[in-house]
Amino acid sequence: MTRFVTFGEIMLRLKPPGAERFFQSPVLEATFGGGEANVATALARFGLDSAWVSLVPPNAIGDACLGELRRQGVDTSLVVRKGSRLGIYFLEAGSNQRPSVVIYDRAGSAIADARPGDIDWDRSFAGASWFHITGITPALSLGASEIALQAVRAARGKGLTVSCDLNYRKNLWKYGKRAPEVMGEIMKSVDVAIANEEDCQNALGISAAADVESGSLDVGQYRALAEKVLSAYPSLKMIAITLRESRSADDNGWSGVLHTGTEFLVSRRYDIRRIVDRVGSGDAFAGGLIYGLTQLGSPQEALEFAAACSCLKHSIPGDLPLLGVAEVKALMGGSGSGRVQR
Repeated sequence: MTRFVTFGEIMLRLKPPGAERFFQSPVLEATFGGGEANVATALARFGLDSAWVSLVPPNAIGDACLGELRRQGVDTSLVVRKGSRLGIYFLEAGSNQRPSVVIYDRAGSAIADARPGDIDWDRSFAGASWFHITGITPALSLGASEIALQAVRAARGKGLTVSCDLNYRKNLWKYGKRAPEVMGEIMKSVDVAIANEEDCQNALGISAAADVESGSLDVGQYRALAEKVLSAYPSLKMIAITLRESRSADDNGWSGVLHTGTEFLVSRRYDIRRIVDRVGSGDAFAGGLIYGLTQLGSPQEALEFAAACSCLKHSIPGDLPLLGVAEVKALMGGSGSGRVQR
């Protein structure tokens, strides 16, 4: 059976109830989430052998974090218990024309203080065939960027398929290196890239004329963007780009494209209204794409599975994609009415 390994930071998420402002009431909902952990959760819930690698402090918060991932079926046996704190992020969910707000409190987290040698990649990749990482991890610190580069090179050297969600976060690149400098090196070991238009521009320095701020998108512009990225990185086999049409915080259009190097594929487009939680929807897309590429019959099916998976994630509170294969396939097949299932 194929084994999937992901590596990255997980954080404690603190969020006011519903669409409340920060401390409008003295309540914050506490959950856990992080890009690579979210992907590992998706794959585990889809019935695959999924492991998450990271550094987590040996305290009660770390215990609760790992307990939640194990509850979702993720193998956490490779996690290194080290460091003094788990990073935190505060989320204020937007509504209508008021955007969501994220505030990070992750300086000095266990993984940000990590150094090469903290993780045994030979052990971590034993029996694995796929490795997934995001651009968030190398943005955390110089040490984290060195480990990330070490990881993708080790994975490629062992013949694993390597996927990377570029996930540019402007508030994280603070330690002296620019994102394109670091991500350009990582991309040399990547087989499958996942991004949006802004990720390509800010993480790789590659842009097209796509207008991400308008209510509609020209899909043809994304073909040109995908071809630019594939041309810049000859070892890259394919790139998927998510297309979000943001009309308000509650009302988005959602779809994706996939360039396989020979074909340019476009997914079904979803109109998502009354969004419950869009955080983690890109990770749901990544998890769905990885599942589709390894378990379904064609790249088009893989893309459709990814788009449906991420569409459904918008209806689920929290970071984790609490989904199953059957419901994603049902949406792929056109079942999107929301009727009660009895």
